[in-house]
Amino acid sequence: MYVCSCFGITEDQVKKHADGGACTPRQIASACKAGTDCGGCVRRIQALLGRGECPRRDLVEGRTAPAGAPVTLGGAPGAGLSDAA
Repeated sequence: MYVCSCFGITEDQVKKHADGGACTPRQIASACKAGTDCGGCVRRIQALLGRGECPRRDLVEGRTAPAGAPVTLGGAPGAGLSDAA
C-alpha cells in the first residue's frame, strides 16, 4: 500500500528504512523523500514508525543523554525574542 503518493513510497519501503535506522519522519524523508512534498503522509509515517526502540528518540525525549552532552530546548541557535514586537 502506498504511504506517499507524491513520490510513490510504499509501507514496505518506509519499514525498510526504519529497519535501517530511520526513527523519525524527518529521517524517512531524508532517505526517500516521503513527506517532503504535500506532507499528507507524515502522520501515516509516524504511525508506521510507532514507539519502537530508537536510540535517537531516547536522546530527543531526554530519557538518556551522554555525560557532558549539551542540552537544548528547541528553537534555532541564536534565536530569541525580538524587541520589535
